[in-house]
Amino acid sequence: MSVTAKIKHLQRVQNNAARIVLQVPRRFHTKPLLHQLHWLPVQQRITQELAVLTYKVRSTSTPVYLHRRITERDCSRTLRSNTILLLVKPFMRTDFSKRAFQFSASTVWNSLPQTVLISDSLTVFKSRLKTVLFCFFSVFCSSSSKNPAESSAHNASVPDELRVQRDQPALEDIK
Repeated sequence: MSVTAKIKHLQRVQNNAARIVLQVPRRFHTKPLLHQLHWLPVQQRITQELAVLTYKVRSTSTPVYLHRRITERDCSRTLRSNTILLLVKPFMRTDFSKRAFQFSASTVWNSLPQTVLISDSLTVFKSRLKTVLFCFFSVFCSSSSKNPAESSAHNASVPDELRVQRDQPALEDIK
C-alpha cells in the first residue's frame, strides 16, 4: 500500500469518526464536520507534527541525531530574506528520499509564514501554526469574513444545530 493510499485510508477513518461524534448520517459531507470539531485533515496534521518537531529541534538542539540533519540557510549577501529563519533544502532525486526528515522538515519549515516562524515559545508556535493550517486548508476562512460561521459556503451546507459558535482568528490577527 502506498503512502498516499494510507493517508487516504486514515482520512476516511477520521471522516467516519467525525460523523460518529456528531451523530450525522453517512452521506453528510465531512468538511463542515471537521471544521465543527476543529480537527485538521490527516495531511495537515502530519504537516503540523513535522513543523512542531522541527521547531523543537531548532530551539533545543535535541535530539542531537535530528539536529545534525537540519542546516540553517546562510547567505553571503545582505538580503531582506536573511532575517527569516529558513533551512537549507537538500537536493533529493527520488520520491522515497524526499520523505526523509532532512528534506521534509526543511520543505515544511520554509513553507510556513514568517509570523509563525518568529514565535517565542512552543505554545505560541503551536497556536499560530494550527491557525495557519486550519485557515489555509479550509474553505471556511475567507478574507472577507473573520468568523467562519458567517461564511456563505459554511451556512449553506451546515444545519443550524451543527454551526460553529466560536470565533476563529483570521490570518491577519496573528502577530
